[in-house]
Amino acid sequence: MMKSLGIVRQVDVLGRIVLPVELRRTMGIEVKDTLEVFVDGDSIVLKKYQPACVFCGEARDVSSFKGHLICSDCLQKLKHLEP
Repeated sequence: MMKSLGIVRQVDVLGRIVLPVELRRTMGIEVKDTLEVFVDGDSIVLKKYQPACVFCGEARDVSSFKGHLICSDCLQKLKHLEP
C-alpha cells in the first residue's frame, strides 16, 4: 500500500529529482547507494538495490562467478552436481 508523505519535488532539466534527507535516512539510503526503478501501472517505484543470487534470489552471502552472483547454498548444490 502506498502512503503519501506530502513531499512534492520538481524534475530538473536533466530529469533528476532530489530525495529529501529525512526520507533517505528513514529508508537507509546512503550516498552512492544504487536504486532500482520499477513501473507499476502509472506509478514509478524506487527500491534500494540488493544484488541477489541468479538461481534462488537470495541476497545474503553472495559471491560473483563469471559476472553472475551466486549464494553459498546454490554454490554448494552446484558443486555436488555430477558432470
